[in-house]
Amino acid sequence: MAILISVASGKGGVGKSVVAANLALALSKTGRQVLLADLDVGGADAHILLGELNPSVTLTDFLEKRVARLEDVAIPITFHQNLRLIAGTGETLATANMAHSRKKRLMKHFQDLRADVVVIDIGAGTSYHALDFFLMADIHVAVATPDPTSVLDLYRFIKLAAIRRVLSCFLARSPMAEVLANRDFTSVEEVMEVAGATDEDGREVATTALKSFQPGLVINRTSSHSQVNVLYLRKILHQYVGGDVRLLGEIPEDSAVTQAVRKFLPVIEAAPTSDAAKGLLTVSAAVEQLVMEHDRTRVEEATQPADVQRGRPAQGREVTQSLRTSTPRDGDAVSSSQPSRGTGGTDAVHSIG
Repeated sequence: MAILISVASGKGGVGKSVVAANLALALSKTGRQVLLADLDVGGADAHILLGELNPSVTLTDFLEKRVARLEDVAIPITFHQNLRLIAGTGETLATANMAHSRKKRLMKHFQDLRADVVVIDIGAGTSYHALDFFLMADIHVAVATPDPTSVLDLYRFIKLAAIRRVLSCFLARSPMAEVLANRDFTSVEEVMEVAGATDEDGREVATTALKSFQPGLVINRTSSHSQVNVLYLRKILHQYVGGDVRLLGEIPEDSAVTQAVRKFLPVIEAAPTSDAAKGLLTVSAAVEQLVMEHDRTRVEEATQPADVQRGRPAQGREVTQSLRTSTPRDGDAVSSSQPSRGTGGTDAVHSIG
């Protein structure tokens, strides 16, 4: 079974698709069989970044059942034999606004793809589609820029993804389904309180789910004038969400990226010695470590009793609640052009560039 890596962002225009395409190519250069799947429904452009301007088949062919298997729409990439592409969709209103039944069928078929690694380019934002596609992966990567609005949207995205992950656990547990079905939650702690009051094992299940949810963070388009307080971001995520993020790397602002896009190539192929390419290769090396860790964990879990994994979220389940976005408290998710200053352990600033 392929290892799924989802790449998403809370805000559009942060370079998520560029990161996904370069990550897929970098992993294929390690000898792995890699698939890049474009699930940016309604805004697919991964085929442009890989030079496949007019793909012969797309995700639409699978969704419309013109082909039986998702595997059948994977096309080879000419400049690397280990890389294939599932080109995205969005040509019609129906495909850009995928029905729930289509989404469930699509998510199920990802388990049957023939590859070592599948990199999934997720659409930006906090729609059900974006959150569910993001969470169905084994490894989660979130992309942001040092821009304050991008960091705030990142916080919101990770918080709502954590809420949805916890809710997905409980929807598989019949005592909890009725209690949670019509509730609207603005924090993970609220979910855990309701779950704990209704089901004696509820809080333990939620805690187990959150411990395994540690998205990787990629900071894109950095410069000597931009700084992100990553330590403080991690602190507030742990305090208000219960999860954590790990920094995978930083990619500097570089005109080589724009030039590579105009050549319809990933920058690590078009300009491998550029600063952006070096940053992207650092990110891919960090992701490769996560892939190897996941391989080891999967082997270990295969030898454990089934009840040990009872806290793992059920994949592919729809949560019926509205996921309301709330704003973090003042001072949360600091991102600015100058180092933030504080007291205690929260004044450590991660400098970018």
